[in-house]
Amino acid sequence: MSILVVGSIALDSVETPFGKATDSPGGSALFFSAAASFFAPVKVVGVVGEDFDFSIVSFLKKKKVDLSGIRIEKGQTFRWAGRYHPNMNQRDTLYTHLNVFEFFQPVIPAHYRTCKYVFLANIDPVLQAKVLDHIPSPILTVLDTMNFWISGKRSELMEVIRRVDVFILNDEEIKELTGEINLFLAAQQLLKWGPKVLIVKKGEHGALLISKTDYFSVPAYPVSQVVDPTGAGDSFAGGFVGYLATCSRLTNLNFRKAVAYGSIVASFAVESFSFNRLREINRRQIEKRYEQFRKITRF
Repeated sequence: MSILVVGSIALDSVETPFGKATDSPGGSALFFSAAASFFAPVKVVGVVGEDFDFSIVSFLKKKKVDLSGIRIEKGQTFRWAGRYHPNMNQRDTLYTHLNVFEFFQPVIPAHYRTCKYVFLANIDPVLQAKVLDHIPSPILTVLDTMNFWISGKRSELMEVIRRVDVFILNDEEIKELTGEINLFLAAQQLLKWGPKVLIVKKGEHGALLISKTDYFSVPAYPVSQVVDPTGAGDSFAGGFVGYLATCSRLTNLNFRKAVAYGSIVASFAVESFSFNRLREINRRQIEKRYEQFRKITRF
């Protein structure tokens, strides 16, 4: 089944201890699409400027990613630059130029509205709510956010949280949102607000899946060298939602497998800049890591 993603499309300039990349394709919508497309067709809604060269994402079209929902507006594409420290968990944002993304208003084409799986990437919760208004009968809705919206548009975000099935956020965000220091108590509080499933990302320490009927912890897939962690979270989400879109039933076991696939796809993404690794690999290589992951976590 097709997946709808609504999010940012950017040109990233990134510097890490292993090199640098300038004006590389990025943004939540594209990272998610590159990851999810290993499993299911993806339809993208976003905005770019007149300067965006679609040839740099032509590989996505070959992987059944529909880019016809991307609007081209007068002006420059959203640009972000960051420099990572030797400890790759820390980075400095050098600049953020929203450009045409500042005025982004999602327009959902008619042929996108039948999508059964919806990923609301990290954008203004007011816009996320508008997207949900246009999808009449989704099977699964998945939400992402960040601290900026938690502190700046809490009430609007709370309205969206009440309407979604799955909420993906990191350990700092869930504590800020709920006011609970204890991660387990924070999750129990958040589940009362609407979502059926929570995915708590813990970076290099993996992720947690928490619902009213299940609790699952998975480590990050071990990689020998993290070249660029930009987009790892959205790649994780892509692998997670992408796998679920292949399942006939959304069981606890399939949610657990989806978290594992998310971790595996993210492990490929961080091995190079932008989606260079996701462009190179295939589903067979993902399945090979999946089997290795099962051996690592079996006891």
